Amino acid sequence: MKFLCLDCDQPMKLHSTEGPDEGSLTVTFRCPECGFRVAMLTNPFETQMVRSLGVKVGGRTVPAEPFENLRATMAGARPDAFEGTAEGGGSCPFAAALGGAAEASEPAAVTWDAAAAARLERIPAFIRPMAKRSIERFAAERGYATITETVMDEARTVFGM
Repeated sequence: MKFLCLDCDQPMKLHSTEGPDEGSLTVTFRCPECGFRVAMLTNPFETQMVRSLGVKVGGRTVPAEPFENLRATMAGARPDAFEGTAEGGGSCPFAAALGGAAEASEPAAVTWDAAAAARLERIPAFIRPMAKRSIERFAAERGYATITETVMDEARTVFGM
């Protein structure tokens, strides 16, 4: 993303960054032609989101390598990225909204039949733990002892998916 000066039609250059103070980050850009400045202020949630994505404010100093983002996500993927158990106390910024890390350790009160378990494995890995917990919670609340594909279909309908 780049900011353009509307008067000069020139890309704005990073001028300064401040913060995060109280969770907010301020980034100021300046037009190299006319000196016009513009500032962007993020709220605490946006600041946390930017940090969790590994975004560097101010752009790159070296050109991107081919498939750099793809290689980085596959080679260095953290298996716990969405579980809220990262080393050093870090966690997924959405963990609280998705049920939190505390629920991840609860034993399941229901079992999975082979067909349902195979279907669960087809759910993308980054969302699978949340989907599994949600389906298990759904089944337990309705008194199902075993999760079948029929139970998964019912849960999907109730969840609006």
